[in-house]
Order: sequence, then structure tokens, then C-alpha cells
Amino acid sequence: MLNIAEKVKLLDMLKEGRSYAAVGRHYGINESSVRSIKKEENNIRRTAAISFNKDAKRVVTVRNKTIVRMESALALWINDCRKKNISLDTNGWFQKFQKRFGLKNVLLHGEDASANTAGAEAYVNKKFKTINEEGGYKPEQVFNMDETGLFWKRMPSRTFIMQEEAKAPGFKAQKDRLTLVMCGNAAGFMIKPGLIYRSKNPRAMKNKNMGALPVYWMHNAKAWMTKALNLDWFKQCFIPEVKRYLREKGLDFKVLLLLDNAGGHADDLSYDGVQIEFLPPNTTSLIQPLDQGIIRAFKALYTHFSLKDYWHGYTIASCLQNIQRAIQEMKPETLNACWKKLWPEAVQTPNGGSLDEIHHSAVDTAVNLAKQLGGDGFNDMTPDDINALIDAHTHPLTDEDLAEMTKPPSEDEGQGKEEGTRVDKDEEDGLTFGRLATMVRMASELQRAAQEWDPLMCRSLQFSNIIEGGMSVYKNLLVQKKKECQQLPITMFFSRKKTPAPQPSAEKDVAEERSDEAAKLEER
Repeated sequence: MLNIAEKVKLLDMLKEGRSYAAVGRHYGINESSVRSIKKEENNIRRTAAISFNKDAKRVVTVRNKTIVRMESALALWINDCRKKNISLDTNGWFQKFQKRFGLKNVLLHGEDASANTAGAEAYVNKKFKTINEEGGYKPEQVFNMDETGLFWKRMPSRTFIMQEEAKAPGFKAQKDRLTLVMCGNAAGFMIKPGLIYRSKNPRAMKNKNMGALPVYWMHNAKAWMTKALNLDWFKQCFIPEVKRYLREKGLDFKVLLLLDNAGGHADDLSYDGVQIEFLPPNTTSLIQPLDQGIIRAFKALYTHFSLKDYWHGYTIASCLQNIQRAIQEMKPETLNACWKKLWPEAVQTPNGGSLDEIHHSAVDTAVNLAKQLGGDGFNDMTPDDINALIDAHTHPLTDEDLAEMTKPPSEDEGQGKEEGTRVDKDEEDGLTFGRLATMVRMASELQRAAQEWDPLMCRSLQFSNIIEGGMSVYKNLLVQKKKECQQLPITMFFSRKKTPAPQPSAEKDVAEERSDEAAKLEER
């Protein structure tokens, strides 16, 4: 039986114009089953919009939408606290709630919910060592994956930007959240990150090839990791990226993937050549490599870059650029050092680059940049303000965050229109011949301005060479477009004009007129 997430994808395929038979073959079910699911489309989509558990098999009748929304928010909050090792206290009601929302291995209170030091030591010294020896894995073949929330547009709260925007009706910049899926190996290599956003096609990404982004793009209404998205990332991002990497290294496709026990991670991931291993509960802060400063250093670098670009109309497209820049800023030897607690033998430079140094440097640079920008909240910004912004991603979700994440689509129609996927019919998309020509002309003007105004010829020539090299790909595209235009047959600009056939009634009238004229001639 298909779960709710799979049924929604099935309905989306039908909406795209696929036939019932084709969709049935895709999912291995009868055409009649597909039609039955189609009849329940409204209920299925309603359940998917308000339910946290996307792996549920059945569509239930909602007695009270407010209660269901509250329970969804509670499930999100518990999973968030569990991910961040925040202790909870509860009564017996939790067992039924845990079963309803598929929450497993949740330790709720006291010392049980704190970091499991003994379990971490036993795992490192026994189980992980055994797995590694039996598999014969090299550092390039052992990967760790973890996801983190990112309020990608949030600025330090004391700045006048946040103070003014917070007063505006419908203010959502601070609350706009995405989930970033990071994955790297023990050799210090990071694959393309995954990104989960609330919109499939944001307006800022119009005309962009979603398959050629610096991230692997995924989406759901809450921008939250689910088992369905985890499986999608594993099949469509992790496997191709790792295959390409190991092929370039000349190594066999033999991989060990380490995951934590977050509720959104699928427990049935499988692929030939890949071994999946889940870390013990409540040990991620102690031994998971990505939690040993990599994510925190990344957020410090991201904050620095986003603060630098915030004045230029900061959009989700800007966010993707800064994510890529922040990851590229971290050196492989620094990432490799973060495996010291889990796999000390794999660390080649134990005293190498420190993520703490990267973090402090990014924070200091952000503070200096803020003072250069000036304005209320920027002139007197301190490292504590930047660190508070970075650490805000590790705090439990607030009531406002939960309300935003569990909001039904019907309440967010205005925002949906703003992010909409509409394309003007009269507007031509992409890199047209005219747009490419404009880009080449502007690059030439920029080169000419540098050569004319810069008194240092060597510097202007260096700049021109950089522009020339960067524009070569667009110049080649322009030449290709020009050839395509020249090769178009002239006949395509003409259309045949069809002569309308005479109507039967008209033919009859003509025949009658001719017979009358013949009769008159005979009489004469």
C-alpha cells in the first residue's frame, strides 16, 4: 500500500498528463487502484497538508483540524528537540502520540536524554572498528550525512533592518526557514548539499535549470526532512555524486554511509555497494563528524557572506550562492580533522586547520563588515551578536516557528502567489540570442572602461583577461545561437493559405443558373 507522500506524487504525475496505465506501471499497481486514489485526491492532499506523518498508509477523517494541526506542531517540536538533545518531561499520553506519529527511540527526560558518553565510546571502540575492518573501507568511501535548519534571511535582531521589517504587515523574513542536507567523507570531501525549501519554483529561481544548481533542490510545505525526501536525496543526489567522486579517484563503489536517528531518516535505504549504519541514540554531539564544528563553521561563513550581500535584494538565489561559497571556504584537511573522535586513524593532519579558527575569523569579518555598513545595530555590533544569530538555529522551535510550519496551504495563498510559478506567455525565457548579445556587449564595455580609466595597465589587462575567460562560454553560446538562426529554412516564415471549398448549397445554385441560361438559349 502506498503511503501519503507516494499518493501525492502519484496525483502529481496524473496532473502532469500521465495516463492512468502509465502511472500504474510506474508504481506497480492496477489501473483501477490509480483511479481509486484519484477519486480521493481532495482528502489525500488535505491529509498531506496538515499531517506530520507522511508515511501513514491511510487517509483519515479529520475530526478537528485545529487539533490535528496542534498535534503536527507538537510532533515537529519533539523531533526538533530530539535532534538537538534537549531533554523533555511528559506523562503516559506520549505512548499513543508516539505511535500515531511514528516517533521511535525517543528518550524524554533526565540523564537518558543527555549525551550518551558510554554508548559513544563503545560504538567507536567496538562496532565502528569492526564494521570498518570487515568492509575494508578507505577514508574516501566513508560518508556522514546530517541536516540542519537555516533561517536563511535572518539578521542580528538589534539591526534596524530586522526592527523595521518586524513592524511590517505579514513579516516573514526572519521565519523563512530551509533545511540544508550536508554530507562529506573522512577524506574531507563534501558532496553537493541537498536543500529543502517550501516552494518548488520560487520566483527568484525563474528561468533557472533546477537540475544544475549548486544544491540538490527538494521541497515540501514545511521545508522539513521527511522519509520520502530522505529517500529521494539518497537515490538522486548521494548515489550519483559519490559514484562520480569515486570514479575520479579510481576507487570501487563500496560505501559506508553514517546517519543519526532523526525521525525524518528512512530506515529502509538500500543500494548495491552501500552499507547504511545508524549511530547510537544521543551520541551525535560526541562522535558525529558533521556535529564536531563543521555545521557551526559553515553557518558562521554563511552569515558573513549573507551580511555582505544583504543590501542587493537578498533572495533564495543569493542564498544558494552563499551556501556554495561557505562550503568552498572550508578546506579538505580541516574537514578531515573532524573525524578524529570517530575514526582517529583516518585523520592525516591532527594538528591541521581548525574549524574554530574558521568560525572566529568569519565572525570577526562579519563584525567589521557591519561597522563599515553603518546604521542602527550595525555600528555597535559585537561578536556576541553574530554568535547569537548562528546559535539561533540550534534553539528549540518557537511557537511562531511551529505555527508557520504547520500552516495549511489555504492560509498561505498570498505568499504562494508571490512565489508562484506563473510564466508570462509573451515573455521569452532563458538565454535568447538578444540577451546573449547584450551580455557580450556589456562585458566588452566593462573591459574598455577598465582599460581607459585604470592608470595601471597591468591591472586593467589582468582584469580584461579574467572577463574574457569568464565570457568565453557565453560567446560560444552566442555563436551557436547565431548559426541556428542562419540555418532556419525560409519556408518556416510562410504559412499556406487554404482556399475555402465552395459550399454544397452554392454549387447547386450555380448549376441551376446555368441550366436556366441553356433553356433560354434553346427557346431563342
